[in-house]
Amino acid sequence: MDRVLFDFGIFQIKWYSFFILLAIIIGGILFYKESSKKGLSNDDIVDIIFYGVLIGIVGARIYYVLFNLDYYLKSPLEIIMVWNGGLAIHGGLIATLLFLIFYSKKKNINILLLLDIIVISVIIAQAIGRWGNFFNGEAFGRVISLSKLENMHLPKFIINGMYINGSYREPTFLYESILNIIGFIILLVVRKLKNIKTGALTSIYLIWYGLVRIIIEIFRSDSLMLGPIKIAQLVSLIFIISGIILLFKIKKNKNYQEDKL
Repeated sequence: MDRVLFDFGIFQIKWYSFFILLAIIIGGILFYKESSKKGLSNDDIVDIIFYGVLIGIVGARIYYVLFNLDYYLKSPLEIIMVWNGGLAIHGGLIATLLFLIFYSKKKNINILLLLDIIVISVIIAQAIGRWGNFFNGEAFGRVISLSKLENMHLPKFIINGMYINGSYREPTFLYESILNIIGFIILLVVRKLKNIKTGALTSIYLIWYGLVRIIIEIFRSDSLMLGPIKIAQLVSLIFIISGIILLFKIKKNKNYQEDKL
């Protein structure tokens, strides 16, 4: 599949870059609207979006490079070529979390309430970003027959795009995108409930996305590996455990969510 969306001669805009940018824009808009309601200043909103995105991309790239170190040691210049793909979301999430913890302490912001706002933006951004993986020929599953793909009643362009490395592949990018959209809807519904405690949305995100990735990784065939272990499943298990622990902690807390950050 042609990865180029626009070709201006001296430079190109690729589908991968387009969907990553679209994910950032939509996620940023959602974060801006909700954090403004909670009393976060415009300066803090801009700082969090700008530095959070930048650090997240750097973290996602470093994470991916580290688990493909043999390749990048032979081609070091390709490390900066993020437009060709190779962003691992777990690396981005970890790097951004560390930044948010630092920033919230510096600015005296309620970190759990901040995360409750951000996870809704993150999960819809992840759903959109997976389409960038599709156009880049990434996040694909096991070899599958053409007839099975056609029986899924998928659009022709998806079926054609799943022909990778000489075989048709299971569209695991699509599975995850759909499940992330479902997670997004769940978080929106929960957020509207009364007396939702601070941290509840964050814990739900960690558990939901952790489960999604563990399941999806069963079918993926291009996963990052740590020996015989799919690293995404290991990190996702940590997410789930962290989410459950957080859920129990906030359940014991009698204080409900504050209106302001």
